[in-house]
Amino acid sequence: MSQVPNGRAHTIFHDVRDLTPFREGYVRTPVRGLADGVNDVLSGVLNGRDHARLSLVGSVPRLRMLSPKTAKAMHEAVFSYTEPDRLLAFARTNPGWAGLCHIMAGLLVYKHGGYLRASELLQRGLTTRIDDDASQFSATYLGQVVTRVEVAERIEVPVLFSEESVFLALAHCLREMGMTEAALEAVAGLPPSLPSALARCTAAFSLERHRDVVLWTEGLLNTDDLSAALLLIRARSQRARGDFESAQAALREVLRRRKTNLALKNDALTDRALLALDQGRRTLTPRSKRPAPPAELESMEVIRKDAEMRRLWENDFRQLGGE
Repeated sequence: MSQVPNGRAHTIFHDVRDLTPFREGYVRTPVRGLADGVNDVLSGVLNGRDHARLSLVGSVPRLRMLSPKTAKAMHEAVFSYTEPDRLLAFARTNPGWAGLCHIMAGLLVYKHGGYLRASELLQRGLTTRIDDDASQFSATYLGQVVTRVEVAERIEVPVLFSEESVFLALAHCLREMGMTEAALEAVAGLPPSLPSALARCTAAFSLERHRDVVLWTEGLLNTDDLSAALLLIRARSQRARGDFESAQAALREVLRRRKTNLALKNDALTDRALLALDQGRRTLTPRSKRPAPPAELESMEVIRKDAEMRRLWENDFRQLGGE
C-alpha cells in the first residue's frame, strides 16, 4: 500500500498524477503483432528513420544552436544508430555521461530482444552517477523517446523516457531470465499506476504470493484493458487460494465492460470453466452444484456392500466343504 498526500491509503494501481509517462496499452496477438511490425517499418520509411533505432513520438528533436561537442556527439549516438556500440564508446571517453549512455544502450538492446545484455546495461546505468550536462541533455532531448514494455503476458505499454520506462524494461528482462524476485524488487518503488501494478502482480503471482496480489488489487474495476488484465491475475490468485466466489466476481467484472479486448474476454471465460471444474460443477449456476449424498444413504450403501460380501463368502465356503 502507498500513501497519498492526505494520509489515506490507496492501492498500487491508483495513479493520482495529472500527467504520466504511459500511453495507451494494448493486448498483443499474432495478427496485431504482425500489423504493428509492418506499421513500424512503414512509418520509419515515411519519416526517413530506420525502425530498428529507438522509437520516438514525432520527429527527432532538433539540436540546439551552439550546443557543445559532447551534446552533439550524444545526440547523434542516440538518434542515428541501431546498435549500442556508439553509445558505449562515447561512455568510455566521457565518464560523466556513462550512466545515461548505458541506460540508452540498454533500452535499444531491449527493443531488439536482447534481455540479458539489456539488463546488464540498464543496471549499470542506474548505478552510475551522471554530471549536470548529461542530466540537462536528458531533460532537453529524451522526452520523446518511447519504449514499448511488456508488463504482463501479452500486455504491452508504450512508456515515455522516465524512471518507469527504465525500471519496467529492467523488470521484464529479469522475468525473462527467470529472476522473478529481482524483477519484483525492480518495480516495488515505482509510483502507483496500472502498468507498474501489472508488472508487480505478474512477478508476485509467479512467486505464488497470492495474498499480496489480492491485497494490492482490492477494489479494482474494469475501466480499460490494463485493468481487465490485472483483474485476471487477481482472479487466478483467488482461485489458487481457494476463494472461488471472489474469483468468479473478478471474472464477472472482466466480462462486464463491452469494449474489453476479445482475447481478455476469452481468457476470462476459460478461467470460469476452470473454476467450475475445480468445484466439480458443469457450470457456475447455482443449480449445477452437486449435492452431497445424505448420511443415511451412505450408511445403507455400506450395509448393502457388507451383506453382499458375506453372501459371496458363504457360497465359497460351501463349495470348499463339498455341499
